[in-house]
Amino acid sequence: MIATAVSECATTQPIHKVLYLRDGTSVLVRPIRGDDQDLERRFIENLGAQTRRFRFLGEVNAPSPQFLAALTHPDAQRDAALIALIAEGAVKREIGVARFAGANTAKECECAVVVADEYQGRGLATLLMQELIEVARQRGMVNMYSIDSRSNTGMAELASHLGFARAADPDDASQVVYSLDLRAANV
Repeated sequence: MIATAVSECATTQPIHKVLYLRDGTSVLVRPIRGDDQDLERRFIENLGAQTRRFRFLGEVNAPSPQFLAALTHPDAQRDAALIALIAEGAVKREIGVARFAGANTAKECECAVVVADEYQGRGLATLLMQELIEVARQRGMVNMYSIDSRSNTGMAELASHLGFARAADPDDASQVVYSLDLRAANV
């Protein structure tokens, strides 16, 4: 897979990157912005029911304005969110998002990734997570984790591929916890 930096800021966090899926499709990856609420709403509403359930561990059909505001305004000190966009004519369409939120300690973050159903299996989740892991490392995070449905085989494969360890969720037998030591060798 080829990744080409288009521009970067002083902190080396990518502002815009063009990444290529396994089939050669180019996607623009950039941090989410406050003015992305309509993109994010359409993205969530167009996810299949199972994809939405796996992402949110429950039913989210029509996200509220408050929920969209929270998703598109990550706390710059604790959180990060990267979206993947493709051009459809003169309009850009969101086809994936990966994010992390700082947890109880300043060195740990919870992550999530979701890809539009028709783009799953093409390498986008891997590319987004690799970028997100790099951002977390640049910010000095030492552990990244995700809580997912035990039946989410796509996440199990992605987590294994990226080197995440898997453990049973002690609070919910229907879930698993994936964790990655960010001090380990690069993914």
